[in-house]
Amino acid sequence: MAGAPDVRGSGPAAGEQLQQQHVSCQVFPKRLAQGNPQQGFLSSFFTSNQKCQLRLLRTLETNPYVKLLLDAMKHSGCAVNKDRHFSCEDCNGNVSGGFDASTSQIVLCQNNIRNQAHMNRVVTHELIHAFDHCRAHVDWFTNLRHLACSEVRAANLSGDCSLVNEIFRFHFGLKQHHQTCVRDRATLSILAVRNISKEVAKNAVDEVFESCFNDYEPFGRIPHNKTYARYAHRDFQNRDRYYSNI
Repeated sequence: MAGAPDVRGSGPAAGEQLQQQHVSCQVFPKRLAQGNPQQGFLSSFFTSNQKCQLRLLRTLETNPYVKLLLDAMKHSGCAVNKDRHFSCEDCNGNVSGGFDASTSQIVLCQNNIRNQAHMNRVVTHELIHAFDHCRAHVDWFTNLRHLACSEVRAANLSGDCSLVNEIFRFHFGLKQHHQTCVRDRATLSILAVRNISKEVAKNAVDEVFESCFNDYEPFGRIPHNKTYARYAHRDFQNRDRYYSNI
């Protein structure tokens, strides 16, 4: 994966200003450990870092969204290594994680990830950013449209806007509710990492929404739940075998 300028200290800790805890993105507000995770295996049993590491391992081994994304990354020439590309750290505010494009590393906020299901969503969301970083020349830092596009894709394909998650947020609706959720979540994620107005963030999302919402790679469909994700993973594996035999 390509490197990028390090702007980890830029912008406000916008996660503190958001009422709902949500998955952040890219270079999130402040990375306290600066890439050095707290190692607590000898200090006590099941420290926050240990819990984070164990949840991450379970996610990588069992979650169908993540297993597909890992295969897609490898297929695209960006194989993911657990020890190199993931880091469990304490984070400021309410952010849950972020993709640090300057180090090609996914940071997991061990002090904010509440349970296994939350870990699954965060890793999936950030791996979509990593996949976009691998397959395209994404200008995370100066092109707001690029950032907005990846946020739309992450909100759409990670399961973050699933019916169950929306019910837990007390958000209900019928017509085009999924699209509304994707727009809202993408806008929140942009605000968490950019010192811009909500109007500017919403406009960026609106400008790219149609094309980026309909970009389903590498899933081939919107995986509304784990069953859909398993089918998508099976289809991806079959497609990969087909092209390898041509």
